[in-house]
Amino acid sequence: MKVTEHLENSKKTIFSFEILPPLKGQNIQSIFDNIDSLMEFKPPFIDVTYHREEYVYKELDNGLLKKQVVKKRPGTVGICAAIQNKYHVDAVPHILCGGFTKEDTENFLIDLDFLGIDNVMALRGDAVKTETYFKPEKEGHHYASELVTQIQELNQGVYLDEEIQNTSETDFCVGVAGYPEKHMEAPSLDSDIHFLKKKIANGASYIVTQMFYDNQKYFEFVEKCRAEGITIPIIPGLKPIATKKQLNLLPHRFHVDIPDTLIKEVIKCKDNKEVREVGIEWCVNQSKELQQAGVPILHYYSMGKSDNIHAIAAQIF
Repeated sequence: MKVTEHLENSKKTIFSFEILPPLKGQNIQSIFDNIDSLMEFKPPFIDVTYHREEYVYKELDNGLLKKQVVKKRPGTVGICAAIQNKYHVDAVPHILCGGFTKEDTENFLIDLDFLGIDNVMALRGDAVKTETYFKPEKEGHHYASELVTQIQELNQGVYLDEEIQNTSETDFCVGVAGYPEKHMEAPSLDSDIHFLKKKIANGASYIVTQMFYDNQKYFEFVEKCRAEGITIPIIPGLKPIATKKQLNLLPHRFHVDIPDTLIKEVIKCKDNKEVREVGIEWCVNQSKELQQAGVPILHYYSMGKSDNIHAIAAQIF
């Protein structure tokens, strides 16, 4: 079932979450262990992130450096298939511009279609660690809006090889990202919303926001989007703080502001166990306010750990 259909069919705020593929060398049981405890809250779908390749340089015996491509978290498609088979809920794989040619994208989508996966999250993706700015593949997409276009063309039976006849149409529901505090590369929130509108015009059906810690940022973002004629669902994404290190990491990496009140509470904590409790309490309060405002769904970034997400959901759902 499509994400939009789940939202239309629900009469109350529903629960969903996002998981990371395990590091290479680990088995899928680590994923199941995290999902199992959250199934009591009846998520209609689970997002599975995609992690692109990284480049590492290894020194050879002759002193020269050899560039190697490493993918530390493979398995997105296999995990999605396993989730749908084991839990009978919809899996939403992320698909990126980065690391994909258009041909790679088409083949990826064909695999998903054959597996009966109805939804995809279309993202540009970040630059690899060795690059300052995002660099697409030679035959890849520069922007998420272009990726959305290719997905919608496949939905219409339009393939890259124009000589293919009697093509079948896919039927993907496409989600895209939204940034209540603007994307880190955008000059302004208004310009960011301008490009968000382009993704929607090209066929996106719903938006999932970047994490935020001040609900007012989300409410203002939604208001701005509606004023610009954006009518599709805007799903709030939430991530509880769990370590002191995240006070510096999250603003730097994700371009989000952390309210002074939350910062002061985290700083007062003696250890990360206390930080975790502060993060849970803050996220519970965020969730309750958003729920009272009538959001269709609350989406949590679990980052491979479910214990704090379970503690939050137990107080909300």
